[in-house]
Amino acid sequence: MSPPKKPKVVVFDLGKVLVDFDYGIAARTLALRGKISAAQIMHFLDQTPLLFRYETGLLNNEQFYAEFCAATGYDGSLEEFSDTFGDIFAPIPPMIELHAALRQRGLPTYIFSNTNALAVRHIRRNYPFFGNFDGRILSYEQKAMKPDARIYEAVERQSGSRQAEILYIDDRPENIEAGKARGWQVVLHENSDKTRRAIEDLGLLGNGR
Repeated sequence: MSPPKKPKVVVFDLGKVLVDFDYGIAARTLALRGKISAAQIMHFLDQTPLLFRYETGLLNNEQFYAEFCAATGYDGSLEEFSDTFGDIFAPIPPMIELHAALRQRGLPTYIFSNTNALAVRHIRRNYPFFGNFDGRILSYEQKAMKPDARIYEAVERQSGSRQAEILYIDDRPENIEAGKARGWQVVLHENSDKTRRAIEDLGLLGNGR
């Protein structure tokens, strides 16, 4: 069997791949200024359409804040809310180093994420690696979320690549399957070592064939 074709671009998911995140961090702080508990805030974010509407660009920052305040009784300022809501991340150093190694070898790289403007503002301010990509395909800008085909089409347009030319790394099986259906090469991210080995096997790093 012939080895897989070497990809021309590498596309990274953001959350749980390059940075970890926990909305519970924000919920605990936001609850101090509201009328419901942190657990109730988490349930509200998980079980109502508000976050989905925000992350698909149907609400701007001010609208999202206003609806959150109305539902939870939060009485902090927009700026205070923005700082708290965005500050839920921690870097994943082995994956950031892996990205840097691919960049050193001249590979174009892209971020492909279901996310929102406040999260991106925080990451851009605090994590320099975020600036070292050729492009960023973000759900709130594209008005579509993975695994919707429209946002995968945006990756292909922006990267100028398609099918096996694209290597896509994501921790969500349903997102990976949508890429695989388009002929992309895919890596389901379970841990940093396993993902690195998969990339080495494609010949993108020094230990590959």
